[in-house]
Amino acid sequence: MTPTPTAPAPPASAPLFDVVDLARTYRRGSETVAALRGVTLSIGAGAFVVLAGPSGSGKSTLLNLMGGLDRPDAGDVRFGGVSLSRASDAERIELRRRQLGFVFQSFNLVPVLSAYENVEYGLWLAGMPRPERRARVERALEVVGLADRMTHRPDHLSGGERQRVAVARALVHEPRAVLADEPTASLDSKTGGAIIALLVELNQIQGTTFVVSTHDPAIADLAPRVVRLADGRVVADERRRA
Repeated sequence: MTPTPTAPAPPASAPLFDVVDLARTYRRGSETVAALRGVTLSIGAGAFVVLAGPSGSGKSTLLNLMGGLDRPDAGDVRFGGVSLSRASDAERIELRRRQLGFVFQSFNLVPVLSAYENVEYGLWLAGMPRPERRARVERALEVVGLADRMTHRPDHLSGGERQRVAVARALVHEPRAVLADEPTASLDSKTGGAIIALLVELNQIQGTTFVVSTHDPAIADLAPRVVRLADGRVVADERRRA
């Protein structure tokens, strides 16, 4: 049996994410596309970081590698001291299940399930007892402002409400970090701003680490730290005072 990585909490001075000289290429027909070229990046526990850049700059590829959804061609990603690049598939699945949350631009909700059931589903798969599932799901939906909408299916929710369900689903297992890939891309500017404001608030209240990708300059302006990518490289790392 493959051992489960424990990913012990790193020392206070150690980064939660440590990305070192990361490279990833893809084949597009006869062409080789370099999605990432030597990306190095450290993110501490409790941080809120935006990855900014145009489409094709490498934001989604970087998030996929940081979340253990893909493997790099070169370099390494360490999460809580565990090398995701060297971990087995089973180890990476276990880390994602217990310590990482994901939010996607297309919501990825199950249409026939209610908001409550969408948030509960992962806990049910993990075999969590029903009373604990109920307590966690109700708390997560309350935190994102949907306590009165938990019985509604996705087609009876607005775009902003669907994304709030997706945020609740990402948070319900109490992960150490949430990776959000263009979470406002399917929303109007007002609703998108509200979603980012919610993520910032959750970061400040709960201390969860958030790494959020966006191509929207208005969204990037709200973040205390912005890492800008272009052509698969980090071209700027901007930090703002609180």
